[in-house]
Amino acid sequence: MRVMVIVKATRDSEAGIPPSTELLTEMGRYNEELVRAGVMLAGEGLHPTSRGVRVRFGGGKSVVTDGPFTETKELIAGFWLWQVKSMEEAVEWLRRSPFRQGSEELEIRRVFEAEDFGANATEELREQERKLRAQVSTAKK
Repeated sequence: MRVMVIVKATRDSEAGIPPSTELLTEMGRYNEELVRAGVMLAGEGLHPTSRGVRVRFGGGKSVVTDGPFTETKELIAGFWLWQVKSMEEAVEWLRRSPFRQGSEELEIRRVFEAEDFGANATEELREQERKLRAQVSTAKK
């Protein structure tokens, strides 16, 4: 199963304060371990919301709001995309992360797979998804 590990924003991340060299070094080692184990599919940090926008849709229109956004507890500072056997495995990997020594909050969520949509995901839609994934994979190389 694929899961997304969501790293919640903090006051420092929203202020644009970069992690220390020590934390970046430890995070690099941790990411190498994830890659060697075949767990990590992707992972990135995000700029603060002061450099982002939100787009809200309604009534056939869209409204763009420039950041920053004030509710830090609902903001995301980064993410990993992992391939794991179970949610328990994802939790065990996260317990080994550099975040274990801080007071950050992280969230793990399953990524939908075609089979999760049951009969609504017709064979035609599944084939379309397979082709798109193949194109994305090829484009990365």
